[in-house]
Amino acid sequence: MRDYGQFCPIARSSELLAERWTPIIVRNLLNGCHTFNEIRQGAPGISTALLAQRLEALERHRVLVRTVKPSGRGVTYELTEMGLALRAVLNAMGQWGAQWLEIESRHVDPAYILWATLKLIDLDRIPAETTVIRFELTDRPADAYWLLLRRPQPELCTRSSGYTEDIVCRTDSMTLIDLHLKRLTYPAAIRTTRLQLIGPPHLTHQFQTWFHTSPFASFVPPTPTGATP
Repeated sequence: MRDYGQFCPIARSSELLAERWTPIIVRNLLNGCHTFNEIRQGAPGISTALLAQRLEALERHRVLVRTVKPSGRGVTYELTEMGLALRAVLNAMGQWGAQWLEIESRHVDPAYILWATLKLIDLDRIPAETTVIRFELTDRPADAYWLLLRRPQPELCTRSSGYTEDIVCRTDSMTLIDLHLKRLTYPAAIRTTRLQLIGPPHLTHQFQTWFHTSPFASFVPPTPTGATP
């Protein structure tokens, strides 16, 4: 862990929070992840060893507490009051990043995009029974993803769940990002065939009501000087 040797609160905070993956881990905990696997699913690319190391550091600094499950098998992680106070910090980072940083091709990871979409499901609007959506991504034809919409805990799967698929969603990763950030509406995506929904009409018509947009969707890059808005 970096040691800046300065009493400045920014320096002291950075010693813990500016470590690679640490803000992502805290973000996932704030988004309702409680187990090691849940946290890791929202951080594609992190190794199990590094995740364990970062969780241990956060526990040591009292940002989270680690609790052994009653069964004695596995543990859960919960943010402390100190950890929950980081919501304002991450919200500020998200707002700044949405407004000032461009999305590049290296940021387009469908596994994360669908995980982020999963976290924005409106549980009050999804059908009472489990609804299975298979995503066919035209930019990643070798990959397969399923969203299992159910209460209280929707799930993202990368292997066939054995359920009958109710909807097939044919699209691409960038379209999912544009929908997530409200740069594109569902009717416009369907009209331009960037999004194709195959399934019973009563479900495909409801599809667009099942997802919230990103809390950072309203923060958009400023129009360059001299450009037409």
